[in-house]
Amino acid sequence: MFDFSLLKALLNKATFEKYSGYVSSFSNRELQKIFYSIGELYKGNTKDSYTTEELALCFYASYPSLKDSEKDLFSILFKKIEDADADPTLVEKYLRSLKQKETARQIAILALDVSEGRAAIESLHESLNGLEVGEGIEEEIEFVTSDLNELYENHVKKPGLRWRLKSLNESLGSLRKDDFGIVFARTETGKTSFIADQLTFMAAQTKQPILWFNNEEAGQKVMRRIYSAALGKTEREIFSDLVRSKEEYLRLTNNNILLIDEATITKDFAERVIKKLNPALVVFDVMDKIQGFTSDRNDLLLGSIYEWGRSLAKTYCPTIAVCQADGTAEGVKWLNMGHVDNAKTAKQKEADWILGIGKTNGEGMENVRFLNISKNKLSGDEDSLPEQRHGRYETILKADICRFEDC
Repeated sequence: MFDFSLLKALLNKATFEKYSGYVSSFSNRELQKIFYSIGELYKGNTKDSYTTEELALCFYASYPSLKDSEKDLFSILFKKIEDADADPTLVEKYLRSLKQKETARQIAILALDVSEGRAAIESLHESLNGLEVGEGIEEEIEFVTSDLNELYENHVKKPGLRWRLKSLNESLGSLRKDDFGIVFARTETGKTSFIADQLTFMAAQTKQPILWFNNEEAGQKVMRRIYSAALGKTEREIFSDLVRSKEEYLRLTNNNILLIDEATITKDFAERVIKKLNPALVVFDVMDKIQGFTSDRNDLLLGSIYEWGRSLAKTYCPTIAVCQADGTAEGVKWLNMGHVDNAKTAKQKEADWILGIGKTNGEGMENVRFLNISKNKLSGDEDSLPEQRHGRYETILKADICRFEDC
């Protein structure tokens, strides 16, 4: 509910001009659109403040093609903004803290540039002198709760993102904020189908988007697989009735899967997107190719990339890194941590959980996939089985519909 109070506060021009640059995201995409419309209100206008009704008029003018169902949803949201009554002092304090944190981050980056000779010391002095009098940079210390009931409620009883596969719910349990995992396999084993299968099941469990950064296969090809996994249908079946297939896809996923397809994905680009969209889950396929890291040794370079992946999980949401298995994994059923490509321990030590997908070349085994949980530090759920924490499971890959099924 605080998002509505925040949006209402930004209808004051002075507040908007002072703090809007430090507001990065809201709880859902609809509120984010309303935030952008507040900015449109002030373009070329001189009024000091606006009403919620004026905001709504500006919004509907910017989005004239909304469906009736979408208009109904936004009408409810505007009513909640109008009714919001949070203490203005608390809203101001929150906005001020956002500005302080961003200012501190910028000063830290500038200080690093000065220390490495990329900027002059005078620029750092200017930034420090530019701080508002009395604003300062407040140090905030947050301690982990020692309340056992709260620990149980947040990390066991309250589910996170559940898997479509029953076997993974028994072994890993839900994915929650702080959880960083690795999925790896040999090429043409079904990594993309596996991710599509699980993400399309998770998409309906959240109102926030799920981000899939793809730097491997062609993006539209991957999106067709996402449709197949969501609907449990072949491409031929999906394309035979486009209208119905689209409606069913939206119903099953809430259109929450956002696929970003770029041959080169940089660390800075990914961070900007994640910060802006506030996702429920992030997947990197393939994690090893993320640019923006440097090191003299490949293992140290990969270690830096996966350390960054862990930091994303702690800061934003659960994160999954997809990578390759090395040549020793060819034809192996149960892949373990030693089969991860280009890494002895650099990747593995950062992960909370590691899932290897193996297959054999035996006759009649073409569609059988072997899932091995070689590392598992997750809390699990109430229905998880302690004896299956490092479980091994045979599954069937139905490649034509991009679905895995427990045997």
